[in-house]
Amino acid sequence: MKMQAINRFALSVGVAAFLASCGGSQPPIAAPGAIPQTSAFAAHANGSNYKILYSFGAAPDGENPVASLIDVGGTLYGTTEYGGLYSQGSYYYGCGGTIFSVTTAGTEKVLQSFCHGYDGAQPLAGLVNVKGVLYGTTSSGGTHDRGTIFGATPSGTENVLKSFSGKRDGGNPTGALIDVGGKLYGTTRAGGSHKARGGKGTVFVITTGGAEKVLHRFSGAPDGEKPYADLVDVGGKLYGTTTFGGAYGGGTVFTITTRGAEKVIYSFRGSPDGELPVAGLVDVGGMLYGSTTAGGAYTSCARGGCRRVVCTGGCGTVYSITPSGNEKVLHSFGNGADGIDPTGSLVAVKGTLYGTTSEGGADTCPFGCGTVFSITMSGAESVVYSFGTYPDGNTPSAGLLAVGGTLYGTTTFGGMTGNGTVFALTPSSRPK
Repeated sequence: MKMQAINRFALSVGVAAFLASCGGSQPPIAAPGAIPQTSAFAAHANGSNYKILYSFGAAPDGENPVASLIDVGGTLYGTTEYGGLYSQGSYYYGCGGTIFSVTTAGTEKVLQSFCHGYDGAQPLAGLVNVKGVLYGTTSSGGTHDRGTIFGATPSGTENVLKSFSGKRDGGNPTGALIDVGGKLYGTTRAGGSHKARGGKGTVFVITTGGAEKVLHRFSGAPDGEKPYADLVDVGGKLYGTTTFGGAYGGGTVFTITTRGAEKVIYSFRGSPDGELPVAGLVDVGGMLYGSTTAGGAYTSCARGGCRRVVCTGGCGTVYSITPSGNEKVLHSFGNGADGIDPTGSLVAVKGTLYGTTSEGGADTCPFGCGTVFSITMSGAESVVYSFGTYPDGNTPSAGLLAVGGTLYGTTTFGGMTGNGTVFALTPSSRPK
């Protein structure tokens, strides 16, 4: 079973180390300076146009974005896992992530730096806009060091709605929240047990006033375990994925009502159907589409397939599944330079699905720098863009945002300083 796809989450649970890095005991860092930025759109051989909108530095503007962007009135909003800055006298100290905005012209602004621990740290999820307030989660920090739910205004005023205890109320959320009827629904990858470091994750609901209720506590097998992804609302029912658990241990697709009645509709086996889904689902006309980070038809990939990585157990899949649980693999990664480890959710644009792989693609990075790919509903897959080395971004962990024919996304690494980028991509309109 291949594990590298979820290492970005495993690296985010060192809460004690993080909190030590955010307090006054941390040695001061250099005062911030301007980060040189890159250039305009460039056309590529496949007809697509690609542009880096912004390259993250370290402090003060954040670093290592792993979440998708949202569009609010033509401005993009997102989070970074690390970075941010606060000053004390003439000294500057690094923080545990940021909320940022960036215009489509590339002007970036930090709205909130998570600097104090109690307000949360390491936001791995994107944001949701509810009546002008941006709501999100942090995977660590808070009163009990097990993550938070927060609301923040576009002007940067942040309010913690909930600090998870890591016990029966859940802990360490990594998925974004969704708004259903004015209430926020989400998942935690841990917690659900009365024990402080126990539990296999939860589904919860919380009001914008901060009243939280656990709808379901996962049990592992045959139930799922560790939901990393967002939920999706389909006709009043919520659908999601767990990365582990299920009948075979490779994760599940589940459904849950807003009252908490949960049911596993599919358990992943590994080959050929995929396993370890980190991404959530997208609803297209009543059919659900998603990806797995491992499994699929190619259980062992040569250099010409998965480049320098040996994908033990497979390089991942794109699949469709009906609300009743009829699953079909549309594409198995590993048959060429088509990418490895799709960790971000898919987006549908005019009947075509677009997504990212965090590794693979053109053989310019040790494991490949990652790709943007397209796939039809019938399973015809094509690489739209292969990320490269400096000054390009690499390792896109998040899904894409479609706005007016342009795809916007983030890379966790790469760019001018190696700390990630925001990019724009206009796919070719040529027939595939």
